[in-house]
Amino acid sequence: MSDRLLVLAVDIDNDLFQKTGINGPVVGREKVLDAAAKLTLADPLDSDGNTLFEAVKKYDELKEKDYEVYVAEITGAVTENFLADEEISRQIDQLMNELKVDACVLVTDGASDNRVLPILKTRLKVNSVDYVRIKQAEGFENTYFTIMEKLKEPHYARIVFGIPAILILLFSISYYFHLGIAFPFVLIGLYLIIKGIGADTILIDSFTSLGMSIKRISFIFYIASILFAISSLIVGYSSYISSITSGNSVPVSYAYSIEGILLLFPISIVLYIIGRIIDLNNLHMYYRVINQGVYIGYSVITLSLVYVFSAWIIGQIYFSQLIGYAILAFIIGYAVTELTFSFKRHVVKGLKLKNKVVINELGTYIGKVYNINIRKSKMSVKTDYNLTLTFDIDRIVGISDRVIIR
Repeated sequence: MSDRLLVLAVDIDNDLFQKTGINGPVVGREKVLDAAAKLTLADPLDSDGNTLFEAVKKYDELKEKDYEVYVAEITGAVTENFLADEEISRQIDQLMNELKVDACVLVTDGASDNRVLPILKTRLKVNSVDYVRIKQAEGFENTYFTIMEKLKEPHYARIVFGIPAILILLFSISYYFHLGIAFPFVLIGLYLIIKGIGADTILIDSFTSLGMSIKRISFIFYIASILFAISSLIVGYSSYISSITSGNSVPVSYAYSIEGILLLFPISIVLYIIGRIIDLNNLHMYYRVINQGVYIGYSVITLSLVYVFSAWIIGQIYFSQLIGYAILAFIIGYAVTELTFSFKRHVVKGLKLKNKVVINELGTYIGKVYNINIRKSKMSVKTDYNLTLTFDIDRIVGISDRVIIR
């Protein structure tokens, strides 16, 4: 057989390291078999152990058919987010450099590992995908047992227990402080908006990727940001109570509350961004520092619109003034954003990006930089299949040894 095949098992949440201390990639029949045995002994209920045994079985079958075949397992990260995809990408590149294979057979235990397929297909031909399904006896006991095992995993536990707990807490607070049923629904709506636009991921990744360490000066800014955020909520609540006591309607009282929150909340945002800039600068992520200008622009637009809308509800400004202030906020926010993008293009012009590897935020390999056209604000990327793709320079979110685009 002419093709050099790789039987590849995937453990995207890195159970192998968590339960056995074995780091990926694991290469070779004996090492994979040993890893499978240790993982199964550590947790007989984990399907990743069965996936490894299936990979070894598939390897033996192909070996008997005279294929030149290798077997390996790659691992991701516990969080199953960008970090997992980036680690998967790194390990695939490592295997390709070591083994020089032409195609692979992917062995996976479920849908969560399917996210590796787009990353894998940009680097290597995938001949087939082998899904491992564990046989279970039918019945309520086995269903119950499976559910209970899943609930031990943090991802599912947060959904099943966390969301109902937050809802109960919100309604309890609303009842105790006589805020009405609208208050928890407003908070839930705000959370869904934040979740929908991905702002929660940005905040979580900001703290997890850079870390809040007491040894860094940025820690002071983060703590101050949190304190100002809490203080803004207290001021907002006090404004709401004062308004209700004065006999104002609930919508007007909410408007007063928002105005109270916005007295200190912008300071919280500024302190947070300063902390981010310090951390990014210490990590030599100078290009990402520029992105903070975009966030400032968005913050100016959002907070200004919320403030003037609240002022209009209260009756502090006329509707015509609301429209005028809204237009002004858009102009200022747009100007800050455009200045940031212009500066980013200027920085790109001074960097030697040609032939640098280009990946997206999920870690998927795209190709190498072929050409930069600053005048048109375009970057040309050539794939391994000699296709030329064109991206707007503004899509670049990070530059190090690789160029990362969104």
